[in-house]
Amino acid sequence: MKLSKISALCFAATTLFAASSAMAWESEDGVHSTSASVALSSEYVWRGISQTDEDPAISGSFDYAHSSGFYAGTWASNVDYGDDASAEIDIYAGFSGEFGESGIGYDVGVLRYIFPGEDYNFNEVFGSLSYSIFSLGVAHSSDALGSGEDGTYYSLDAGYDLPMGFALAGGVGYYDLEEDAFGEDGYTNYYVGVSKEFAGFGFDITYTDTDSDAEDIFGDDLSDGRFIFTISKSL
Repeated sequence: MKLSKISALCFAATTLFAASSAMAWESEDGVHSTSASVALSSEYVWRGISQTDEDPAISGSFDYAHSSGFYAGTWASNVDYGDDASAEIDIYAGFSGEFGESGIGYDVGVLRYIFPGEDYNFNEVFGSLSYSIFSLGVAHSSDALGSGEDGTYYSLDAGYDLPMGFALAGGVGYYDLEEDAFGEDGYTNYYVGVSKEFAGFGFDITYTDTDSDAEDIFGDDLSDGRFIFTISKSL
């Protein structure tokens, strides 16, 4: 990546950090709230596949939450697919909460993936259950990756607090895809990472990889194992 592009990303991150400082808000009765975040990463990887052609990424989000459990928000990042799409914009809404005092949490919602400049936008519905350190999720689309075919992603994730304010996270996922559209009937990805909050920022280093089926679909360069470093700010 050219130095000028890295400098532009760093400048954008600095601008977003400053602009986001006034975005966190909560109503006096605690019913309504908003929050924002921004992150600068060495690479944007989604379900084990690089979305920035192994280049750095800057991303940001803005969210609204209601005390009933309803939430809505948007998230965006730069992407590089070698075509006219230079950004991904996600719009989502859902409900989250807990079943009584069982300790079992739930999250259900819908998400729209938008790629300005290209026509492979698609929708996805998702749901997850969580208990203790574990979370089990499923997401389905009838137009996976804009292919016009079904795709369902199954995931199992876990997070564990370590001493000295560190946190360990890991997970595995399987993307069930239509072989006619992708050449394979799906692939598996996994990740493990360590994060820590320091001076109001989040620092994360994660290793992610996929199986050989992902390499057959997306190529070695986009699906090989890699470390990703991220610095983020939540507001």
